[in-house]
Amino acid sequence: MAKKVIKSKSLPEPKAPYSMATMAGNTMYISGLVALDKQGEVLGKGDIVAQIRRILEIMKELVAVEGGELSDVTKTTVYLTSFENYSEMNNVYREFFPAEPPARATVKTELVNPDFLVEVDAIAVIERT
Repeated sequence: MAKKVIKSKSLPEPKAPYSMATMAGNTMYISGLVALDKQGEVLGKGDIVAQIRRILEIMKELVAVEGGELSDVTKTTVYLTSFENYSEMNNVYREFFPAEPPARATVKTELVNPDFLVEVDAIAVIERT
């Protein structure tokens, strides 16, 4: 089964050696997404709501490249720098996954850039017709 690299029109190419997302069969693997704009600048510094919203919008775009929707996301991992942001993150997350949300793990960790408050990776299964 060949791997296909998926790119976002909303983000610059990664500077590190990784792909934003890959497809293998009908499964999409989405790398850890952070709140960046097209120029690679951090969006929503200090604002968990703006950051998680941006991340989930990018995820929606990546899944759509292959004809999918957020409802096709089966698993996410949310990386928070502070559990003080957990409730606000959940409120926005619920907007994007209002029914039958994916399986999820949420962990507290440091992130590569101190301006990032949250990072999310995901797996989606996209049935093609």
